[in-house]
Amino acid sequence: MARQERAVRTRRAILEAAAAVFDERGYDAATIADILSRAGVTKGALYFHFSSKQELAQGVLDEQFAEGGVPHRESKLQELVDVAMVLAYRMKNEPMLSAGARLSLGPGMREIFGGGSVPGWIEFTRTLLAQAKEQGELLPHVDPAETAWILSACWTGAQIYSQTLSDRRDIEERVAAVYQHICPSIATPAVLARLDMAPDRGQRVTAEMGLGPGAGPVREPEPALS
Repeated sequence: MARQERAVRTRRAILEAAAAVFDERGYDAATIADILSRAGVTKGALYFHFSSKQELAQGVLDEQFAEGGVPHRESKLQELVDVAMVLAYRMKNEPMLSAGARLSLGPGMREIFGGGSVPGWIEFTRTLLAQAKEQGELLPHVDPAETAWILSACWTGAQIYSQTLSDRRDIEERVAAVYQHICPSIATPAVLARLDMAPDRGQRVTAEMGLGPGAGPVREPEPALS
C-alpha cells in the first residue's frame, strides 16, 4: 500500500511538473530534461509512468477533466455556469488547467492530440444542456449540441483574449460576461432570474468545495467518445 501511495504521489508530481513546463514553454519547446528537473525525480521514475513527452502531455490533458468538477446542482444550467467560473478562477493559479488549454489550442496541436480537451468539453457542455432542457430550464428553440459548441468557443475565446491582453487578470469578469450575454437567449425567465453568474462565482464555489489552488478533483466531466 505504501508503495502504491508513493507511485501515485510520484505520478502526480511528474504531471504537475510537466504542466508547469508546458504552460511556460509550450509543447514543442518543452523537454523531458526540463520536466525531470522540475519534478525532482529520476528518469527511470518518469519513464515508469510515461513513455514519452506526448504521453505526458496527454496525461496533463486528461487531468483537465478531473480538475474541472463542481458539486451537482438541481439546476443543470447553474452547474454549467459553475464549471465555467471555477475553471476561470482556478486557471489563474493552476498550471494543470492552463497547460491543458495551451496544449489543446496551440499551433499544430490538433495533429498531435486530435483537438486536445476541446471535444470533451463540448460534449460535457452538451450533456449538461440536454439535462437542463429535459428539466424545462431552456427555451424551446435551444439545440443543446449547437449551444454547447457556441458556449465552448466563447469561453475559449474569452480566456485567450484575457491571457493575451491582461495575463488572465480579468478572466473571471470576461467569462462571467459571456454567460451574462448568452444565458438570456437560452434560459427560461424563471431559471434566468435565479442564475448566479457573478464574476466571483468561481471563487465562492471553490471555497464551498473546500479547495484551494492545486487541489484535487471533485466531479469528473465525461470526455467525448472517440
